[in-house]
Order: sequence, then C-alpha cells, then structure tokens
Amino acid sequence: MNFPSLFSPLQVGPYRLTHRVVMAPLTRMRAERPSLAPRPLNAEYYAQRATPGGLIIAEASPVMAGGFGNPGVPGIHSEAQVKGWRAVVDAVHARGGLIFLQLWHVGRVSHSSFQPGGALPVAPSAVPISAELKTMTADGKPASYETPRALETSEIAGIVEAFRQGASNAMKAGFDGVEIHGANGYLIEQFLQSRSNLRTDRYGGGIESRARFLMEITEAVIGVWGASRVGVRLSPYGIANDSGEADPMPLYSHVVQTLNPLGLAYLHFIEPRSSGAGRAEVNHQNVPSAMVLFRPIWKGILITAGGFTGETANAAIADGHADAIAFGRIFISNPDLPRRLSQGLPLTPYNRATFYGGEEKGYTDYPVYGELEPA
Repeated sequence: MNFPSLFSPLQVGPYRLTHRVVMAPLTRMRAERPSLAPRPLNAEYYAQRATPGGLIIAEASPVMAGGFGNPGVPGIHSEAQVKGWRAVVDAVHARGGLIFLQLWHVGRVSHSSFQPGGALPVAPSAVPISAELKTMTADGKPASYETPRALETSEIAGIVEAFRQGASNAMKAGFDGVEIHGANGYLIEQFLQSRSNLRTDRYGGGIESRARFLMEITEAVIGVWGASRVGVRLSPYGIANDSGEADPMPLYSHVVQTLNPLGLAYLHFIEPRSSGAGRAEVNHQNVPSAMVLFRPIWKGILITAGGFTGETANAAIADGHADAIAFGRIFISNPDLPRRLSQGLPLTPYNRATFYGGEEKGYTDYPVYGELEPA
C-alpha cells in the first residue's frame, strides 16, 4: 500500500497542490511606513519561497485600523495595502505558486499607541494580559499591556463586517483564498476562551455563545469567497499571548464540529509544542497533539504546524494525522525548503534576531541550496 507523503499531490478546495510543504503565516514586520502596505521587498521574499503548485499562507494582516498590535505589519483595509499585496500575489503567481492571506485582529494584544485616537485596545471583556508579559508601542518601545475595553454588543457586527471587507480586499488583491486567524490569543480566540471572555450577552457564557463570533466571521468570509477557498487556523492547546483554556477538548470539539459541514478549504492547527508564537524556543513535553486529537472529528483537509522536520512531517501524513504540514522558521531561512526536504539536503539555520523588522538581512538574503551562505 502506498501511503501519502510530503510530496504526494493534494486537492485543497479548487486547487491541486503538487506537494504538501506549506509556508506558514509569519509576522515579519517589514511593511512600508506609514501606509502599512506591502512593498517590493515583501514581494521578493514571497516570490523566493513560491513553487509551482505550492501553497503559501501570507502573514497575518489586520482587517481594520484598530486591529494592529505590532509595528510594521501589513494591513488589508486600505487601497494602498490592496495594491501592495497585488504585487506580492503577482510575484508568487509568476512562479506558479498559490497564496492565501491570513485575516487578523489582535484584540487586547495591542497598545493604545496603535489605536485610532489613542483609544484602548478592544476585547470581549476588560481582562488584561498578564503583567509578566510585555508588549511594544507603535514606535517600538517596550511597554506593559493595558486593560482593554470590552466591546459593546452593538460593535461586534462592525468587526465581523471588517473581516468580510478584508476578505473582499484580499480578493481584489488577487489572492487564491484567505485564512481566518482564530489562534494564538488574538481577538477571535479571546472570544472563544473562558479566561478572556466573561461576557453575559449572546457572545459569552456557554461554548456555543463564545464560538458565535468565530462562526459569524467565517460565514461572512464564506459569503465573499465561497467555503472552498477559506481556511481557519486554531491553537487548541496554545498559550501564546496569555491564552489557554483549562480543558480545551469540549470547546474545540464544538468548534471543529460546527465548522465541519461548511465545506472549508482546510482547518489549520498549531501544535502545542509551538505555542510560544515566536517569542522563544518552545518544546512542551508531554502535551497532547492537536492533529491526533481532532483528526477523528474533522472531516476535511487538515494542515498542522509546529516544529516539524521532514521526517516527522512525512510520518504525520503517512499516519493520516494531517494532510499537509506548514513550516515557519525553517521556511524563513530556506527559501527552497520543498526542494531541500525532497532531496534530503541540509538546512540553513535561522537567525531569530532578524525575525521581526529590518530590511534584507534575515529576510531575502538566505540562499537557495548551492549558493553562497550569507555572511
């Protein structure tokens, strides 16, 4: 019996992937200032990592001005941003690649310096992130998180509409689809989890009510794209940005079961061992595997991410736990990652110090195999 591998073709919605090495969405903080539009450097970076029939999930992009929490991240709510993304998409398509855009709102993982008029960040409830964790201001200075303002019930429809408009803008930019960012402690996950959602209206309380925000956003985005070109990302056992549900199985089982009949392009999990979301090297011991736990529930295409090697990725696919594997850090430092994995070539190590912000260094200067290594 032939088991599928990283280099077996895969149908994802209307698209036939030639391999299953997916580029994960990665915040790099290199957008143009002050427009927060992608620029030629960003187009070069993505084009370097595009392969014929390969899927790239572009970095998280806020759907509205109040959705930012990091300096230099690209948005998808202005004409300049749409134009900038169009150049990125065109560069990826020119190399035969496919590219989805991740739609984002950070919620409380922000600071008033990012917010229009210096307002407080918004969240489902006025629950601050732990004082032990620090953020940065819009000009890159360290700061403590503020206590967010709880959204009024009447405001929530406007944020759902911003996701719908962001999805529409992504379509204008030429993307092949979109991914809804419901992971890593950002606004959607803040609504999902009982620690951060203390609401008593229809968006809080029981699991079904806490999941309502995600489901309304998903339905709105499907209304733009059709379900077969929409993915959703979740991190059931994540702890990023002071997130975490005491018992994730009931909540995320409900979410997965509710998403099941919609016919999504894919569901995208972040494995617990990578729940630090870029802040540090994380290797949680004795934690459950999201793909193993939820694969029996999820009926569609499942992508998972989190510290995979070529060997462990192949094993996950052959065992039926996942259909494709998203790679992050090693895709940063190996623009030709699919080739290296397919041929067993050595990997260039990544430089964490250059992950966020800057210019070419640690961004577009990593070599393909056989070229000179960067100085």
